[in-house]
Amino acid sequence: MGPSSKKIEIVLAIDIGGTYTKIGLVEKNGTIRGKRVFSTGSKHSFQGFVLNLEDEVALLCAELKNKIKIVAIGIGAPNANWITGKMEHPPNFKWGDFVPISETISSLFKLPVVIANDANAAAVGEQTYGMAKEMKHFVVLTLGTGLGSGIVVDGKLVTGANGMAGELGHVSVDPEGRSCNCGLKGCLETYASVTGIKRTVFELLAELKEDSFLRGISYDSMTGEIISEQALMGDVIALKAFEITGKILGSKIADTVAHLDPEAFILKGGLSKAGDILLEPVVRNMEKNLFAAYKGKVKIYLSPTDSSNAILGSAALFWQGRM
Repeated sequence: MGPSSKKIEIVLAIDIGGTYTKIGLVEKNGTIRGKRVFSTGSKHSFQGFVLNLEDEVALLCAELKNKIKIVAIGIGAPNANWITGKMEHPPNFKWGDFVPISETISSLFKLPVVIANDANAAAVGEQTYGMAKEMKHFVVLTLGTGLGSGIVVDGKLVTGANGMAGELGHVSVDPEGRSCNCGLKGCLETYASVTGIKRTVFELLAELKEDSFLRGISYDSMTGEIISEQALMGDVIALKAFEITGKILGSKIADTVAHLDPEAFILKGGLSKAGDILLEPVVRNMEKNLFAAYKGKVKIYLSPTDSSNAILGSAALFWQGRM
C-alpha cells in the first residue's frame, strides 16, 4: 500500500441526546468526514437503540470504509459516568438505572470506548476545537431536552469523586417547584431547557389573555425553534417566556460563579439558538445577582457551532489525550 493510500485515522463520535442521537467520523484536527442524526428512542428500549446505532454506523461508514481506520469510539451521553462507563439514573430515559453503554458499544464494534457526560464532552470539545481554546476556567451549559453542564478548572475537566460532577441541571430553583424526571422538584432543567421553556409557555398561555401564535400549537408539536422564532417576531408570550427563563438561568449562573470564579460560560444546544433574546436576560440577571467582587468580570457566550457538531465533543474525549 503506497503512501497516498494510507488510511485516515478516525474517531467514531456518538452524542446521545434525550431526543436525537448524532454520530460522526472525526479526524484528530476536528475535520468531520461524515455525520448522521437519528431518533434516540429514549422512551423505548436500550436494545432498540443499539440496533438502530449499528444500522446508522453502517450507513455512515459505507462510502468511506476503504479510506478510513476507526481507532476508537467517543461517546457523550446524559448521566454517563466516565469511571463505570454506564449511564446512571438518566432522568429523561427509560433504559434502566444503570445502562452499560461503554461495555455494550465496545463489544459491538470491537473498539476501545471513551465516555463522558454529554455536557462534559461538550466542554472538552470547546477546549479542543472551539471557543475555549485560550481558557483555563469555564463552564459549558447544554440547553437541550434537559440542562447539562461541563466544568473546567485550571484547564482540567472536573469529574468529582464518583465521576459525576457537573449536574447543574439538578440544582434547586424552587423546592416546591416543577416535578423533574429525576424525582426531585424545582430542578433548574425544568425551567432552563427546551422542555422547561415549553412548560413556561403553556403556563403563560393559561394565565394571560394576549393573542399569540403559540396558542394554536399542541405541547407535543411545540419546539424551542418555534418559540425562538416567535420571540424574534415579537410574540408577547414567547418574549415573556424567554424573560422568565433568563431570570432563572441568570440567577443560578451567578450562584455557580460564587463557587468557581470562571472566565466564562458557553451556552450550547437548542435553546441557545434564540441568540440575544436568551442572552440579554441571562446576562442582566446574572449581573444583578453576582457578589460584588465578580461583577463585570464573567462573560457569557453562545457557541457558534451547529448542534449537529456536538459530535466534536465526543471525539475530543479521545483525541485530546493524543494532541
